[in-house]
Amino acid sequence: MGDSDNGDKEDIIQFIKEANEKSDKLTDILEKFGFDIITKMGQTNMKINTLTDKINQLNKATIEIKALTPQLTNIIENQKILEAELDLIRSLVQKSNISFRPKEIVKNEVERDPSATDKKQTIISQFNELKNLVDDLDDPGPAVERLENIKEDIFIYKGGHKILYEIAQFVKKLERNKTLSDDLKESIKEKIVFWINKI
Repeated sequence: MGDSDNGDKEDIIQFIKEANEKSDKLTDILEKFGFDIITKMGQTNMKINTLTDKINQLNKATIEIKALTPQLTNIIENQKILEAELDLIRSLVQKSNISFRPKEIVKNEVERDPSATDKKQTIISQFNELKNLVDDLDDPGPAVERLENIKEDIFIYKGGHKILYEIAQFVKKLERNKTLSDDLKESIKEKIVFWINKI
């Protein structure tokens, strides 16, 4: 009976020893797993913070770009107006065959055109003629030609004027069409009324 008790005790001691070893191993595994989770969470937090910083920088850059948009629009619009007026000056120079000589320009005074006061009425008459003629046109060519002439007269009468750019843009629109649709004819008539009021 004594040997049996000793054997049971040894078995119990062995079982407890093995259980402790397994418990230690499990504790080690759990600790390692916990450290891995903490490390991964730290890395994830670092990545999230980095991404947040980048998003904030991107938002700031977007706001700065949006703030520049009105200025860029103004620059582009002004550039288009200048280009239209330069085109008009070039066409006037080519048509009149003016040769620029600096000495003559300094010596000679520019004579005023005595009929300048009648130019406005002439321009309005040209606009009205085109307005009355447009319904009978199928080809945009004659309308384009008349608008170009009116544009030159406005430049002579007013110098630089905002409607010169508007007329130039409308001429480009007409040139892209092979025929004058009813909508385009109505658009020409509306624009003519608008331009007459702006002279």
